[in-house]
Parts: sequence; structure tokens; C-alpha cells
Amino acid sequence: MPAQPLPRDADNHVTLITTPVQALIRRPPVTLPPHTTIQAAAQVMCEHRVSSVVIVQDGVLFGLITDRDLRNRVIAAGLDTSRPIMEIATLAPMTIDLQSPAFDALLMMARHNIHHVPVMDQGTVVGMITTTDLTEQQSNSAVYLAGAIYKQTTVEALVETSGRIKQLQRNLAAAEASAYSTGHIVSAITDALTSRLLQLGELRLGPPPVDYAWVAAGSQGRNEQTAKSDQDNCMVLDDAYDETVHGEYFRELSRFVCDGLNACGYVYCPGEMMAMTDQWRQPLRRWRQYFHGWIEQPDPKALMLTCVFFDQRFVYGKRELLDTLRDDVLSRAKGQRIFLAHMVGNALTHQPPLNWLGNISLIKGGEHDGTVDLKHTGIVPIIDLARVYALAGGSAAVNTKDRLENAAASGEITEQRVRDLLDALEYLSTLRLQHQARRMSDGHAADNYLRLEELSNFERGHLKEAFGVVKALQSVLGHRYQTGR
Repeated sequence: MPAQPLPRDADNHVTLITTPVQALIRRPPVTLPPHTTIQAAAQVMCEHRVSSVVIVQDGVLFGLITDRDLRNRVIAAGLDTSRPIMEIATLAPMTIDLQSPAFDALLMMARHNIHHVPVMDQGTVVGMITTTDLTEQQSNSAVYLAGAIYKQTTVEALVETSGRIKQLQRNLAAAEASAYSTGHIVSAITDALTSRLLQLGELRLGPPPVDYAWVAAGSQGRNEQTAKSDQDNCMVLDDAYDETVHGEYFRELSRFVCDGLNACGYVYCPGEMMAMTDQWRQPLRRWRQYFHGWIEQPDPKALMLTCVFFDQRFVYGKRELLDTLRDDVLSRAKGQRIFLAHMVGNALTHQPPLNWLGNISLIKGGEHDGTVDLKHTGIVPIIDLARVYALAGGSAAVNTKDRLENAAASGEITEQRVRDLLDALEYLSTLRLQHQARRMSDGHAADNYLRLEELSNFERGHLKEAFGVVKALQSVLGHRYQTGR
């Protein structure tokens, strides 16, 4: 059966982005102590007409049980209902702060396929929000799409379900959701697809022989994906990995996942920077050697690889493997002025399309004649600047907006310049998303090439100003590091 289109409510995600979690809480949480029996808990849930209760003792949150737990872990398993609820509970559940935007709850539910999240205020449980609460805000499509992904049992079914992603992006564009929010939502869905493929791969091949971390890089790693994305991923394997013993398992698993992502529309990376490539499926000790070499000998290829693989984010497996690697890389890169100078030089190869008079220059000749490449001549230069600031300041942030804000806090760049760059990034990214949405609505493939005729004179003026901001900041950074090369 073909995937059904997602809702087209004009305010589909705006409400969720601007609404605090606190506004979704309708009642105090229903709490029970750990020694409560399963039967007694079920009676309480029935009396209060709730789908979940939290387990609390002496003000401390211990766990959570839901009606799904009663069905799957008790009734289906034939468990004695006189047993304590701690035996069926989700211990140490994920929580969200009372003052957080409801959008953060959507991301949490979408990424982790959960439907109940306790709300905390200074360490105390003050409420519970569910997917139903988000439904009533008419902003649940990402949560339900992620849920649908986790229910699929074949690659073919995942391919069919993934067809809804383009509609999701069109909905977000229609709702005028920010580029920052859109990138997080679309990336969360890609994370869900990747995680489900890994689960299916493990079911097919058996449990992994050693621990691993599946890592997103590039735009997915930065939480900045759009419908026009290829794959950038890798695997960090435990140092217990032995190629002769374990190699075949991880070759098959990574190929299964990358092939599945390609079938779902995330095409193979043209540069083969994917986990199914032997070079990018290595134990932790080898990854450390990679980064050490790139930092100490920053030739053009090393700089290109650093740009891709420094933008890493954990997706599935054992998180500590990536955390260990990133801590090592950040401490090694910070203060390496010669390396940073080469990174700046590499960043300056992507220049905004402004001529010597300060006017916008269009692409001449070829398939994209008469257009502006919003990605490579507008957004990528800002990404590159933010990456340099993160490396110079030892910031662990991966998202471009987060990196720039951290850079302002550390003194790497003034707050005024950060505001200018963030405004330019949001404007360029929004133009790109709206352009892609128009193309997809017209039945064309999404791309990054904008014709100025699509814009009003007012919008063209802002586009020119955004390019000017980027060019000015590139010049500042170039002067700062030119003596280090």
C-alpha cells in the first residue's frame, strides 16, 4: 500500500517550536513507589485514565511503566501480576526539562521511538507528555514517521515509508519552520532509518562480535540534512576488533545499511566516505591515527577528510567509542595554529558569488547556467568558518549554529559577528529549503541551484547582504591566520 501523505496544516510545526513543554502538561504525574504490584499499578492507571505512571521514591525518579509494558511484558509473557512493577519498568527513562521547547520533546521521541517522556523541574517529576499531546498540537508527523520506520521488518517496507520524508520537508517549508529546526527534524528521521537498518542487519547476521559505534558525518552529523543529501557515515570499532575474525561480519553489516540507505534515497557518497568502505570502518586506535596524521600533515586531501569526519555524531551502538575519539581529536587540534591556518585556507576556497562591484555573479554555462549555488557558495562557507572556530576553541559542538554560539562565548569571534553569520545562515538555508520544496511540489528532484527570478527584489537584496557578511568574515579569519601558514 503506498505511503499516505503527511498532514498539510500550515502551522504544522511552528506551534511545537514556539510552545514550551510546560504548556502541554495537563495534570500532575501519577506516581507509585517501587514496591507496588503490577496489578495495583494497572488498577491505578485505570482509575486515573492514564497510559503511564512514573515510579518515584523519596522524590527520586526510578522508572516508568506504560500500558504497552503491561501488554507486552506482563500479559503476553504470562507474568505474575503480584510481582513488583520494577520488574517491568523502563529504568532511568529519558526526561525533558519543564522549560524546554516542545520541539525538543518531538526530536527525543522521533530519535528514540518513545511515546512517553517525564517532565522534570529541578530534579522533580512534575508531569508527563505523550505523543497524544503532540498530536493535539498538530505537530506529530515526525514522531509518527519515526514510529512507522521502527515498525518495518524489511528494507522494501523502509523504502516505501521513507517516501514520506519529502512530504515532511514540504510541510515544514509551508509552515515556515526555521532551517535549524528543519535540519534537526529531517536528520532525526535519517537517524531512525539508519538505526532500524542496523537492527535488521543484526537480526540477519547475529549479534555483533565486538562493540561498534555507527557515526553520521557531513550534514547528517551536523543535524543539517535536507531532502537533497547523500551518505556520509563511518564505523568506529572496539579495539578488540580482529580483521581476520570479525571483518566479514562488519563488511556485510555496513554494506546492508549503506545499500538500504541508498534504496531509501540517500545516495552513495561520490567520494565513498561511507562505512561500507574498508578505510572508514576501523577500530578506535586506527581512527586516532587518521586524525593525528591529518592534523600533523594537513595536505589538501587531509583537509578535505577533516572537514567531513570532524563533523561526527553518534547514531547507534556504543556511544563511548565516538566520545573517546572526539575528546582526543579536540585536545590535539586546539592550538595547532599551522593546522588551523591550513583549514582557513581550505575554507576560503568556497567564496560567495560576488563580483568586484559587490553584485551577485551567476553560474555561466553548463547544466546550471544562470543560477546561484546556495549550498557551495553560500552555506558551506559558513559551515567551514564555524568548523574552524570549533577547532580553535576546542568546542565539541557539531551543529553550525551551536558552534558559532560557542565561539562567541569563548571569545573566538564577537557576538555581533556571530549574530550576522547566524542571520546569513538562516536566510540562505531557508531560501534553499523553500527552493527545494517548490521543485519537489512541481515533480522535480530537489537541488541547490536558485534562479534569481524566483526572488523578489527585496529578497535579492537580502541575498546579496548575506553573501557580503560571509565574505567579510572570511577576510577577517584569513588575515588572522595568514601568518601561520
